[in-house]
Amino acid sequence: MISRRFLSRLARSYSTQTGLVLLLLILFGALSASYFFPDDPRNMVGSPTLWPGADARFPLGTDMMGRDMLSGLLYGARTSLMIGLFATALSVVLGIVIGVIAGYFGASWVDDILMRLTEVFLTMPRLLFAIALVMVLGPSTFSISLALGATSWPQIARLVRGEALRVREMEFVRAAATIGLGHLRIITRHVLPNSIAPVMVASSVLVAQVILSEASLSFLGLGDPSVVTWGSMVGSGREVLRTAWYMTALPGLAIFLTVMGFMLIGNGLNDIYNPRLQRK
Repeated sequence: MISRRFLSRLARSYSTQTGLVLLLLILFGALSASYFFPDDPRNMVGSPTLWPGADARFPLGTDMMGRDMLSGLLYGARTSLMIGLFATALSVVLGIVIGVIAGYFGASWVDDILMRLTEVFLTMPRLLFAIALVMVLGPSTFSISLALGATSWPQIARLVRGEALRVREMEFVRAAATIGLGHLRIITRHVLPNSIAPVMVASSVLVAQVILSEASLSFLGLGDPSVVTWGSMVGSGREVLRTAWYMTALPGLAIFLTVMGFMLIGNGLNDIYNPRLQRK
């Protein structure tokens, strides 16, 4: 359950509140896309290259194919958030499992193998590795989410490992081992619950990174062609950047606000969970 102490700190964290407001507005837009725009956002519904405000039917204008920019932004929010959350969930699960096992069996062959594996993934450029996976699996929402999730877990694993190394030396963990509890029970009941608090901060930042990576893939033409994404909108708008810059600026602004919302939440949670700041 959420404690009153946490809620009181959250109420004083303007960074977290601002980030939540931004994300709630974006989430509302993503969920209401089908209600306001029941048709396919890829349909050509108006004259091409209408600037924002030129036609009341299209408040944010149309692109060079005559597609509604506002409809594309709302459906793009749905795709970006879905990929960001799914990929982050996958990377968090992988990172927690690998990190807590490595930390619990620290200074052993298990820790050495898992950390060497983590270092291999850390040394590879994450975006290039994701591009390779998407090209092998084919561009789709699932393959992009899988590729980004499979390449984003090492930082979570290292963070959880450090916490698990600290927790395993505590008296209650030693007492559990003394009375004969098995490794699995000690990990799941004692080490894991006390090692994942920093993951909440890292996860919010990771979602922002995944959304940026997905936009980069779509910008490069490796996005799912069956859906509208902010990255694909930016990529298509670059062809008319000098004459119709709004086609790139609007989805770019949406990406910026979404990433900023998650980053503000991450900074706010760091202020809440940081023990040094709590003492101040």
